[in-house]
Amino acid sequence: MPENVTLNTSLSITPAGQYPQARPNRAAAASSPSFADALAQASPVRFSNHAQKRLESRDIGLGNGQMERLAQAVDKAKAHGGKESLILMDDLAFIVNVREGLVVTTVDVNQRSQGVFTQIDSVVIAQPDGNVQGNSKV
Repeated sequence: MPENVTLNTSLSITPAGQYPQARPNRAAAASSPSFADALAQASPVRFSNHAQKRLESRDIGLGNGQMERLAQAVDKAKAHGGKESLILMDDLAFIVNVREGLVVTTVDVNQRSQGVFTQIDSVVIAQPDGNVQGNSKV
């Protein structure tokens, strides 16, 4: 007669080449924002390493209102078929890869002295009141 075999059902088997995932700490999860909150706070506009370094080296800070205006300007450029846009906002100029929502570089009023921007196909002016004006196919 065969022996009775008892399986321990609390064990999990991980397929070869994979590692089991750690279980989240419930206390840490309760104190951190939810995924939905993180998405809501995330801006649709990202900055390249180069653009971030430019902002830091020139001591340029962007507030929430400015980030929202920048995002609206990127949306406007996208709606008009822009691919590489120059976005003018306050005393700043941003070159943006519109498809990826990626700020490639940032120039402030002190650095715009040459006034030449190449390889762009559209210009968007982000007004202080939140209105966005744009011209595509420059």
